[in-house]
Amino acid sequence: MTKADGNKWILLAFLLLLVVFGGLTARKYWMRSAPPPPAVVSPEEAPGQMREIILYFASEDGSRLVPEVREMNGCRSQEDCIRATIQALIHGPVGNLGPVIPSHTVLLSITEAAGTAVADFSDDLQKGHPGGSMSELLTVYALVNTLASNFPHIRQVKILIEGSEVESLKGHVDLRRPVQVNFSLVRRQSGDTAGGELPQGAIIEEEVKEGGR
Repeated sequence: MTKADGNKWILLAFLLLLVVFGGLTARKYWMRSAPPPPAVVSPEEAPGQMREIILYFASEDGSRLVPEVREMNGCRSQEDCIRATIQALIHGPVGNLGPVIPSHTVLLSITEAAGTAVADFSDDLQKGHPGGSMSELLTVYALVNTLASNFPHIRQVKILIEGSEVESLKGHVDLRRPVQVNFSLVRRQSGDTAGGELPQGAIIEEEVKEGGR
């Protein structure tokens, strides 16, 4: 091999190294400058769509329940949706309607099985309640009717205080058994009130003390 041939091979090897090095450098630059691939979001992590819910609050005169429609973020599970709906009820109305649950009440737990929801509240629900037969009726049936309207498979609600069963909130509505859905206290859309009969389960204080039904 002549000296010229040797120089030729050296030049070719140098050019090959230059091409390889240049390719690696270009690839490294492209990876740095290229936008990152879109993140893959699993169904559990995907943001939920807005859903419409119906909440029941007290009329301005405190004699009936009136529906208030609002939108709520979608939920990851049905239990989360039920919890969020009750939380919205606790937070109170956005209009001129009256609240039905003391605002500092804490929802401790909520479960549902076979059409019966069991809602466990802090004792603020009982201690902070203003009392009175109509006020107590509105509180209990606002909760029951709100859940039944948004989750039709729920037909009754068992209310607990601090994990324990109670006779009533303030002596007027029997809470020793699940309270069934009843819309007789709901004001009709026309503005007329519904029938004047009290829902089944409404009992006076004396009946609770004497053992109820």
